[in-house]
Amino acid sequence: MALKKFLPNFILNYLEKGNERSVKAKKNIALSFVLKGLNIIISITIVPLTINYVDKMQYGIWLTLSSLIALFGFFDIGFGNGLRNKFSEAITNRKYKLARIYVSTTYAILSIISGIMLILFLCINPFLNWATILNTPQYLAGELSIVAIVVIVFFCMQFVLQLVIMVLSANQQPAKAAFFNFIGNALALLLIFILTKTTKGKLIYLSLALGLSPVVVLVASSLWLYTHEYKLYAPSIKLVQFRFGKRLINLGVKFFVIQIAAIILYQTSNIIITQLYGPGEVTTYNITYKYCGVISMLFGIIITPFWSAFTEAWIKKDIFWINNAMKKLKLIWLLLSVLTIFMVVCANKVYLYWVGESISIPFSLNLTMAAFVIINLWFTIYAQFLNGIGFIKIQLIIAVICSLINIPLSIFLGMYLGIYGVILSTVIVSIPGLIIYPIQFKKIIQKKAHGIWAN
Repeated sequence: MALKKFLPNFILNYLEKGNERSVKAKKNIALSFVLKGLNIIISITIVPLTINYVDKMQYGIWLTLSSLIALFGFFDIGFGNGLRNKFSEAITNRKYKLARIYVSTTYAILSIISGIMLILFLCINPFLNWATILNTPQYLAGELSIVAIVVIVFFCMQFVLQLVIMVLSANQQPAKAAFFNFIGNALALLLIFILTKTTKGKLIYLSLALGLSPVVVLVASSLWLYTHEYKLYAPSIKLVQFRFGKRLINLGVKFFVIQIAAIILYQTSNIIITQLYGPGEVTTYNITYKYCGVISMLFGIIITPFWSAFTEAWIKKDIFWINNAMKKLKLIWLLLSVLTIFMVVCANKVYLYWVGESISIPFSLNLTMAAFVIINLWFTIYAQFLNGIGFIKIQLIIAVICSLINIPLSIFLGMYLGIYGVILSTVIVSIPGLIIYPIQFKKIIQKKAHGIWAN
């Protein structure tokens, strides 16, 4: 109904054209574009506002600390993605009670893991010197210890609460997830704006604002969804059956290893740059990352509904739809790649308008980041399909090998080439996926996949 009020008839006709799976995907993409567009505006606005509230070094500290805490994300052992596939399978086969059992069991398991993780961190935190870890002056050690506690507490809460996003994605409704993300970002922007008007720049206040916002939104959205539209799948203690955890973990453990590898590949850059050049340069790196990351966000809007759509299509043996979807995604990749190159050409002018003259971004960093984005989008197309059907063993092997190579190579290239060498390392180790994933896809579609290619 909301679409009919705001969109022209020719767009509505396009959105309504096709089978039910395609229509659902197109509607979610359309709504997500609007919401993610607003998120991009908020994200762009938050950066200069935050830097002006604290300073370049403190903002870099927060980014690095967040990256470190994000490493704890692997403790979900892949249960979230395991739930996504199993939930989608259950509702495709109309086994709604089974879907609710999966949801209830996953919430219970992640709640236990989150509690243990928080207790362990609180026990070891007094013995950690965060000033040394983050390469900052020692007088900040006490404040950083408190900030670390704030960040880990909110992280542990999100660790469990974000399962509602997985449920929405599994049911091919990522637009709703994008809406909740938008509300969380808008709340964060509002809180930071209030802080700039009422307090002096303190890292602890920034951490509270950025940590509290998504938690509040996830709590509210979970309560609303599980008492209304998703009441059929609402988690219940009575339906927690840990024996079903084996089904989730059999697939989830593969996602778990891939998640660890992805964190090493994509979350350690901030840490390496901090150690090599100090937290100030992390800000320089992340401004470029956010700028080129706009393309990744746009593609993420388009590709997100396809994970669970591929799951459904594979179960129903709709190979024609899968091939058609892949062709369209490749065309979109080509268009976004051209746009990425154009953004590199215009980068300096955009940075000047966005963050002013206080931060200088070298062309080499812009170019390398653009290459990283283009490569990442290409193998994301194939990874989305492979994730959806659960054939991820090759992806797992490649991810592990690449992650093991990436850290020493990032340090080596970072030392000799500067901060752009850190992202160049990730570009280099990502190349094998460009070749191998398309080969596996072709074998699967042509029913020639055997052994490792079919796992």
